[in-house]
Amino acid sequence: MKPTTSIAIAILAVAAHSAALANDPKATIADLDARLAKIGAPRLEGSVDVAGKTVPAIYFGERKINNNYDVVDSIRKAHNATATVFVKDGEEFVRVSTNVLTPEGKRGIGTLLARNQAYAAVIKGTQYCGPIDVLGTAFDACYNPIKDAGGKIIGVTYIGHKK
Repeated sequence: MKPTTSIAIAILAVAAHSAALANDPKATIADLDARLAKIGAPRLEGSVDVAGKTVPAIYFGERKINNNYDVVDSIRKAHNATATVFVKDGEEFVRVSTNVLTPEGKRGIGTLLARNQAYAAVIKGTQYCGPIDVLGTAFDACYNPIKDAGGKIIGVTYIGHKK
């Protein structure tokens, strides 16, 4: 084999591997969770208005995540994926930061995590990865519970790659 052919094959292999990682839901959710953890430990403090609803304010370190989109938008840019942070409000999880758009083209904040297999997993404190419908669109997705310092579930992170 010619050296240029070997180099071309190696470049294609690296590109294919990178593309596979770019659409790997588990790698993408790990990146989202790492970006949030780098900001600081998660906690609830007070409440805030999100799309006309008063919900608990979720913080990572000193940064309030409600109505803040820099982290979820960085996931779209890095992975071409949708991303959301939900806060636990009673038995529901409310979208407080998202790059998921409604059919009207607005961020889907204030909407609830559907009572589906992802909800069933995260309410028990476990990860869910698999196919899911998000506001009417099919995704390969992952959801992770967010736990405070005491281990209490206070929210959920989500990422999705459009099918």
